[in-house]
Amino acid sequence: MMKRRNTAAAERFAERRRREQDAPRLVDQVPALLSLEISIDERSGVTGVKHTRRVVVDQAPALFLLPCGDSRCADGEHDLTTTVMRALRAHETSFQGSDSCMGSLGPASCGRVVHFDAVAQYRP
Repeated sequence: MMKRRNTAAAERFAERRRREQDAPRLVDQVPALLSLEISIDERSGVTGVKHTRRVVVDQAPALFLLPCGDSRCADGEHDLTTTVMRALRAHETSFQGSDSCMGSLGPASCGRVVHFDAVAQYRP
């Protein structure tokens, strides 16, 4: 059972990496972007995890995918790409958003929610 779970997780990780490699580069999509920092708060009921992601603009894909924080979740992720790219293309210096996981925990839906706050800096 544990080996199958690890194999499934490795396959999801490899697929996410492939999507990141195939995505256009952030620096090409938003050339004026100097820096981007995204503070992430993932919640499930009363428990939660917080962390900050500092994006390396010159190397990053224009793709913002976060795996679901629940290791039991099947096929779950948070795709923040549309919200983040819309704000970056509009040169917003601070913005926020949220996304619910559409994965599943056995027969039930996962429902973990990610809230994020982002701060961006641009060239004049």
